[in-house]
Amino acid sequence: MISKDNLFAISLFPYLGFLWFISRVPQMPRLALYGFYGTLLFVGVTIPAGIYAKITYGKSLANLDWLHGGAEVFLTLANILIVLGFRQAVQQLREKRLRDKGS
Repeated sequence: MISKDNLFAISLFPYLGFLWFISRVPQMPRLALYGFYGTLLFVGVTIPAGIYAKITYGKSLANLDWLHGGAEVFLTLANILIVLGFRQAVQQLREKRLRDKGS
């Protein structure tokens, strides 16, 4: 059985592939793309925070609310960027369709 830590590390490779592909799609909203890259930032912050929690406090990151919450801020910001990026893209598409109808 694969441990959760190994599964987490392995899951980064498909995600990197996902980022590589979507960064080459011209229709991909830039703000949403930044959000998807922000998820990597979240991972980059969470790993050292988890190590710090284990070494300094002898606890997992999930059991230290202040440290866990600080790391989760990065995921929240990434999710906000993704939502705003796709919202902006949908609004632009609607406006384009209205302009095309009016012509």
